[in-house]
Amino acid sequence: MRARMGAALAAAVMGSVLTASVVSAEPIGHIASEPIGRTASEPIGRTASEPTGRTASEPTGRTEMPYTSSAPLAGEVLGSVVSIPAPLPAEAGPRPAACDRLSYLRWRSADGPESSADADRILVAQPGIFEGAGAFESVARNTVIAAAARGAHVEFWALDRRSNCLEDHTGTRAALRTGSLDTATDYYFRGAEVDGRRFAGHASGADVAWLSQVGLEQTLRDQYNLLRHELPDPELRKRKVLCGGHSLGGFITGYFAEWDFDGDPATIDDAGYNQCGGYFALDTVIRAGAPFPGRGALPDLPDTVSAPLDALSGSISTASPVLALPAVINPETTNLLALTGLAARLDPDGIDGIVPRMPDNPNIDWTLRTLLAGDYAMFATGDPDVRTLNATNEAVLGAILDDNSQPLGFLQASVGFITGAPVRDKLFPVPATPEVLGSGFFGDAFKASPAVFADPGVVYRWLDYDEVSTEASSPDEARYTDRGSEVTSIAELARNLSEPPLDFTEWYFPSRLPFDLASATRFEGHLHRDGVTRNPVVTLVANGGISLPETDHPNERRWILPGYNHLDVLTAAADQNDGRPEQVSQALADFAADRGGSFTVG
Repeated sequence: MRARMGAALAAAVMGSVLTASVVSAEPIGHIASEPIGRTASEPIGRTASEPTGRTASEPTGRTEMPYTSSAPLAGEVLGSVVSIPAPLPAEAGPRPAACDRLSYLRWRSADGPESSADADRILVAQPGIFEGAGAFESVARNTVIAAAARGAHVEFWALDRRSNCLEDHTGTRAALRTGSLDTATDYYFRGAEVDGRRFAGHASGADVAWLSQVGLEQTLRDQYNLLRHELPDPELRKRKVLCGGHSLGGFITGYFAEWDFDGDPATIDDAGYNQCGGYFALDTVIRAGAPFPGRGALPDLPDTVSAPLDALSGSISTASPVLALPAVINPETTNLLALTGLAARLDPDGIDGIVPRMPDNPNIDWTLRTLLAGDYAMFATGDPDVRTLNATNEAVLGAILDDNSQPLGFLQASVGFITGAPVRDKLFPVPATPEVLGSGFFGDAFKASPAVFADPGVVYRWLDYDEVSTEASSPDEARYTDRGSEVTSIAELARNLSEPPLDFTEWYFPSRLPFDLASATRFEGHLHRDGVTRNPVVTLVANGGISLPETDHPNERRWILPGYNHLDVLTAAADQNDGRPEQVSQALADFAADRGGSFTVG
């Protein structure tokens, strides 16, 4: 998602390289069981019988559809999916009609104004890499509530990149209705029909070719066009909109601030910095540059360098429009993460959950080994088999994403600790020693691994974030964690992964986007190099996880969040173990209610 991301991914899959295609070669067949931000008669994607490679039809007008949530704050904060027409240029090539639209999740106070233009502030967030709009569910709701306590009605918008139009959430939505995990897994893994449709596999080949045209320029213009469509008054945008993002979204926002959308630097109404009155960074920095070690804003590149970069970016994005690894990170595994959350959402204490239902293929096998192996021997041999672990659905989700288990810093949250049976030090992919943890690749928490497999009499369970260091604690717990370093509820994380209609993950991340970020100074639109410094910024940094570069912003307020990891800035619970309210949303609410006011984060 940000600094050292490439190195961390490489370490996790033991030297694997980025592949030229997604894992599945089956044709696209993505239709949602319910319309997302579209008219009821307008399908998303296509049926399995629909021919591929068709040209998108003219999209219909703006739609907004409310959605229900089981979140504790659902009665106070209203959520909806907004979709607007935004056709891609003709040269993008054939694509589904759904991909000629832009969508976002909108959260607002139940007792606030219905029109966004009447809100006191609007926070607009860009997601990180492999991340969708649903990832902001908790921080958005918490921020709206916190601002209301300050007498301000704010809205929070989480943008969804165009690539998400290819996803098929039919099985997940149906399972939320039926309450049965089998509804989803039978649909995705066993060819079952749901709502008159069958899953036709993950998109590849001609069905994703158009994504080679969706790089930084298109991503920035999409945000610009969406803001103009929803808030036509430029003075209102400057006064009320705060732009920001999580992880990679901070670097995208940095370029947005410095972009000129009509190509004429003399006319500044269209300048990115004039579309926002301030910026917010969620475990990232607002900076135009590449999120790689030791690199911030890149210098202007000579033609002898920029020309090969152009050619490389174009050739890679054309050959491999979707960024995917052979294991761990690819369309199949990102959907599996949502299904793991779904299992924990539907049956937290169930032990016959998602793992036994997963497909038996090399992608899933090596993904499970990478994430759950306790040492190199277990990773290399598959003995003991991670599928033989007896664990509740919550414990499986915790083992995959908790900072005491998940090996990659950019995928970590602090959601509690495993209990119910002995654990041992986790030695894969690296020993969790202080000198290794200090590198930033793997987060700063000591890692634990289950010690007992294939024993039907042993069941691993999960202690939620607020159960750590209580009577329910396990004897091993104190070696690895403490109450002050746990901030996210496992139940809330499960809900966020499975409930929002625009989901937490991004199946089809365009490979062109990171290449463009690395060399965007060559683009003609990058004209206002002082755009970031023209507005105030609040930067919220997770104390654990990957280190962030320093900035020289003259009006930046930078806060360190004790106990937080990379995902916690999005998912932390409203009520914290130290008795204080959630700190990211408090700071954002202060920023939104009065950009010049004081902040409460310590």
